[in-house]
Formats: sequence, C-alpha cells, structure tokens
Amino acid sequence: MFSNNDEAAINKKLPKELLLRIFSFLDVVTLCRCAQVSRAWNVLALDGSNWQRIDLFDFQRDIEGRVVENISKRCGGFLRKLSLRGCLGVGDNALRTFAQNCRNIEVLNLNGCTKITDATCTSLSKFCSKLRHLDLASCTSITNLSLKALSEGCPLLEQLIISWCDQVTKDGIQALVRGCGGLRVLSLKGCTQLEDEALKFIGAHCPELVTLNLQTCLQITDDGLITICRGCHKLQSLCASGCSNITDAILNALGQNCPRLRILEVARCSQLTDVGFTTLARNCHELEKMDLEECVQITDSTLIQLSIHCPRLQVLSLSHCELITDDGIRHLGNGACAHDRLEVIELDNCPLITDASLEHLKSCHSLERIELYDCQQITRAGIKRLRTHLPNIKVHAYFAPVTPPPSVGGSRQRFCRCCIIL
Repeated sequence: MFSNNDEAAINKKLPKELLLRIFSFLDVVTLCRCAQVSRAWNVLALDGSNWQRIDLFDFQRDIEGRVVENISKRCGGFLRKLSLRGCLGVGDNALRTFAQNCRNIEVLNLNGCTKITDATCTSLSKFCSKLRHLDLASCTSITNLSLKALSEGCPLLEQLIISWCDQVTKDGIQALVRGCGGLRVLSLKGCTQLEDEALKFIGAHCPELVTLNLQTCLQITDDGLITICRGCHKLQSLCASGCSNITDAILNALGQNCPRLRILEVARCSQLTDVGFTTLARNCHELEKMDLEECVQITDSTLIQLSIHCPRLQVLSLSHCELITDDGIRHLGNGACAHDRLEVIELDNCPLITDASLEHLKSCHSLERIELYDCQQITRAGIKRLRTHLPNIKVHAYFAPVTPPPSVGGSRQRFCRCCIIL
C-alpha cells in the first residue's frame, strides 16, 4: 500500500533526475524502504541505475534463487557489482538467468555459494565477457572445467579467488592462464592438488601478477615458486604459509626478482633461516607485513636486518620463534620503522623475551597491538610501564598457571595468575 503523497513538496520542488541521483547513494535496505513510501518513490527506488552495486550478504539466510533472478531482470545492464557471499540457496539456474540479463557485470562474489557447479562458470563465460573480479572460494564443486570456461569467455579477468576448490589441478591452471594473462590477484589457498607445474604455468603467462596466495598448498616446492619470482616481477604479496617444503632459495629468489614485495606470509615454513631473510631484507625495502610464525630457525640476526633495511614495516609476527631475544627486539625498537610505522608485533610463545623487550618498544609511537601469550618472563609490571608510554596500545597476554608446592596432608591447590589484557 502506498501513501497519497506523490504530490509531496519534495516531489514538486526537486526534478526526478535529482531525486534519482540522491537515491543512488542509498544502500539496499534503504532503497527497499523508500520503494514503499509512494508510487513515485517506488519507481525511483527500483530504477535499475540505483542497483549498480548490490551486496546481499546481510540477507544470506533468506536469499533464494528467484530473488537473484528478479534482481537481474530489474537491473539488467546497469549492474556492475554483485555480492552473493554466503547465499547458500543460490544455484546454477539462478546464476544462468543472472548472467543472461547482467552482461556488464564486472565484480561477482560467490564465496560460499556451495550449490554452484561448473555450469555457473559456463554461463559467465558465455554471457559476461566484461567480468574482472570473481570470488569462488569454498565452491567445492568447481573443477578444471570452470577454469577452462573462464579462460575462453572472460579475457579481462584480473582477480580470481578459488580458495578451497580442491578439485582444481595443474590442467585447470594451465587452461586459465593461457586465456587470462592479465591476472593480478590469484588465490589458490587450500587447492591441495596443485604442484610446481601449475606455478610454472602462472610464472610463464601472468607477468602482471601482484598477489598470490598458496597457503596450505602442501606439494609446492622451491622449483615452482622460483618460477613465479622470475616471471612475476610486479609481485607485491605472497602467502606461502604451510608450504613446509620451501627453503631459503625462495627468499633469495624474491630478493633478486621482486623488489616491490610488501607482504610476505611464510608461517610454519620451518626450513627458512637468517641467511634467506638477510637477502630478502637487503633487497625488498618496501616490506610492510611479515608473518614468520613458527619459522623456528630465525634468530635476532633477522630482526637486525629488518630494522636496518625495511623502514616501512608495519606488522610483524614472530610467534613461536623461540630463538628471538630481547636484543633482537632492541634493534627493532631502534630501527627505521619503529617510530612512525610499526603497528603490530606478535611475540606469542617466545620464551626468551622479557620485560626488557617492552622497554625497547616504548619509542614505537604507532604501536597499536602487541601479542605476548605464553611469554613466561613478561610481567604485569612490565606491561604497565609500557602503557605509561603507549596508553592506547592493546596488549594481549596470558600468564600461565602456577602450581604451588604440595600443602600439608598431600592435597594440592591450583593457583592461577591468568589475565588477558585488552
């Protein structure tokens, strides 16, 4: 039911073009509410030009295929960006209708839409040649056939996320990169069947690659990643966390070929040493974020090199790097990044770290968060002193339980000095 205010002052004084422009700034929920105000506003609110960017994540529990079909019919060629992230009820049929009606789509997020199969990518290939960004993370029915279809019909593709699509193999990657050589972002996280051969195809055909995620691709070795470094000189972000077969050869290759590297995540890569990180730091001066968790062989030497050569460092994880001492933190605290750049440092389970490290970090005025879980030699007093210099810092610390000597009669009482400081 609409109210009888089509002749309201705002409708009389403002031209429809201006009202339409105002409506273009509204989100989905507000547009739907405006559509119920009056007949005039219903027409304005549901005008296809207002629906160029749609995110249905907040409605994911209720969204069914017919909703996507209706949206596509109303928006048509206006729609440029659509997120159906987590919409479990949307399947291939709805997305075929969508692809037929919305041929100008450029950004499509289907993350977690577990009903879709290769048929969806076939539809996108046939009708959506302008597609640039596609997220298929956790769409576990996706196979090499999807990548072949995208290669044939979506040559402008720049960003593809197929994390946890564990049916994908090197054959799919080979087909993809031959038709989509302009890829800039590629996430293969959890694609456990991928081997070095797949990376060799990427290195040979994707010179524009900026971001690559290979987390938990367990079969990857130095050979494949070295090919990436040599072929993708614009690389800025690399995640190889969990790729436990890689060695310092990778760090050397990055240092020699990828000077623009800003983000490196190599958690649980236990074969990496100070030697490799020294080469990396001396050549990659734009590093901003490094995840070195469980790189158990690194020592203070790595921190010294980072403090000298990496003035832009903002986030550094050293959790479970048990050889790090106060001296390494001292160099970091006096380094080029310390005063204005360093925002987060994680030191969980670094048993040699003491309150002296906190003293060395007092001059890090940009420091926002520090992780100190299970650092046995850190005390409340040390944290309190740090906070007098950095009052807004978030300190996450866990003080392990202390078991006292047996009391009289053989019974034991448990005393806990646990705290989490936020």
